[in-house]
Amino acid sequence: GSAGGGTSQAAKPAAAAVVAAPDDERIPLSAVRRITAQRLTESAAAPQFYLTSVVDAGALLALRAELNQQLPAKISVTDLLIRACAVTLRSHPEVNSSWGGDHLIRRGHVNVGCAVAVDDGLIVPVIRDADRKGITEIAAEAHTLAERARAGKLTPDEFNGGTFTISNLGMFGVDHFTAVINPPEAAILAVGAAQQEAVVRDGQITAAMTMKLTLSSDHRVLDGATAAAFVRDLVGVLEHPLRIVV
Repeated sequence: GSAGGGTSQAAKPAAAAVVAAPDDERIPLSAVRRITAQRLTESAAAPQFYLTSVVDAGALLALRAELNQQLPAKISVTDLLIRACAVTLRSHPEVNSSWGGDHLIRRGHVNVGCAVAVDDGLIVPVIRDADRKGITEIAAEAHTLAERARAGKLTPDEFNGGTFTISNLGMFGVDHFTAVINPPEAAILAVGAAQQEAVVRDGQITAAMTMKLTLSSDHRVLDGATAAAFVRDLVGVLEHPLRIVV
């Protein structure tokens, strides 16, 4: 009847674009913003789930401070995360994969992208074969790529071919968030700020530096237990970080 017809008509999405009011400003899309919007729309089509874990970051921060006293190149928390993720991905190849429509693609290289905020959007330069590079090499490369990204000078091969992405908003004071997967990758790690918290150790309350990690996963490629095993091992590496620098 007419009621059914009315319901189906109401459920249709509005075709009209948003109309700007006289006081509104119309801002043309930059190439970066247009590509970012396309990729995020693709990402929204993937069924995603999220796992959050808390890392005791004391050893990681202490190691970083020590490395920065000894080495000419400055090492960031993100550099250590890139290396830790790369090493963990090597032993969890199912996370280093993509959805291929009627098959899965297990990537032969571990290429870790790191999201960088630029004036007109977000770009993800890629550290290729990060599992085979030392921490100083990763730090130098990540620094150069981030500078080139901000200057708009990245070449396509410097932001394509990633197999996993890290998005660290800790430097903005964000303590926890979920990131949107960067297609065609199967997972992305969102990293919050390291902050001092009261924790219980051996029945005693003590102060510790903690950091929240949230893994977003494409459920077509990964199941909960598989993603959880990756997060568990990543936390283990970050809490005993000497093994990623030796």
